[in-house]
Amino acid sequence: MRSLLTVSTAAVLLFLTGTAPAVADDGGEADRTFTIEDSRITESSGLAASRIHPGVYWTHNDSEDGPYVYAVDSRTGKTVATITMKGVGEPRDVEAISIGPDGNLYVGDIGDNLDGSWDHVWIYRFPEPEKLADATVRATQFDVTYADGARNAEAMMVHPRTGRVYIASKNEDGGGLYEGPEKLTAGRDNVFRRVGEVPWVTDGAFSPDGKNLVLRSYFSARGYAFGNGRLGADQAVSVPFQGQSESVTYTADGSAMMFGSEGERSEVVRVEVQGGGGSGGTPSPNGGGGGTSSGDGGEDGVASKGTATGGAVAVVVIVLALIAARRRRG
Repeated sequence: MRSLLTVSTAAVLLFLTGTAPAVADDGGEADRTFTIEDSRITESSGLAASRIHPGVYWTHNDSEDGPYVYAVDSRTGKTVATITMKGVGEPRDVEAISIGPDGNLYVGDIGDNLDGSWDHVWIYRFPEPEKLADATVRATQFDVTYADGARNAEAMMVHPRTGRVYIASKNEDGGGLYEGPEKLTAGRDNVFRRVGEVPWVTDGAFSPDGKNLVLRSYFSARGYAFGNGRLGADQAVSVPFQGQSESVTYTADGSAMMFGSEGERSEVVRVEVQGGGGSGGTPSPNGGGGGTSSGDGGEDGVASKGTATGGAVAVVVIVLALIAARRRRG
């Protein structure tokens, strides 16, 4: 559950600073900015680039949707397959999706809107379908616990070389990066242990070579060098301004990152990485995507902020009211 105070404050800061990543022409080919056209997908909370179907992205709704995963073609924005998972319990708060080096899709039912009241969460795993068509598949369910107690999380990443699963917890004061066991085991608790400190995180993704990890939040992102299972040097990276910024993945070739959001007909925005294709580095500080929901692109290719004065004033009023309410409760 997002904190309205935190999100609203960040929105005000974004308006005041006027920062937005540079954007480029759409082009229309695969792996460019696209809009999710499926009316069923209103809370896209995770993204994973297919490894066997070029230009296809796997996504899912947040909570209360059921055991469904959708394959969306970036060339058209249309859903080309709906996968129904069987052999798992009723999904509770699905927040993330990732593809491992074993060719399996990992679905993270790891959210905890009650901020750590559930003693375990789940990860579901099934092979990425070779054929894009509606199907029902049997998934393996893994129970997940944390060595230092239950917590809320929205980011789950499978390392593309080792296959190890990592989860980043979500907390207003900063979360933790948790490392799972070398291999997940069904029928027993898979204990995740804290191995690093991270900011507020809504999703994350490893570069295809596993040497970089990007973690995003509602209005920012950080890129980390990653080696031997630990975070290294980090830097801020540009992200598009999106209404409910929830997801991120690298393209399969590592040439760019795709940033997604919730909402009806939500946009998935491409942002180039430094050095172009190949290993998949850290996103360029100047961005470079196919669009942004913050406004139309200007003549110089940089997204304009638009005329959001009225909206910004409304946000300020909301923030002040929330602060006043919090003080009264205190």
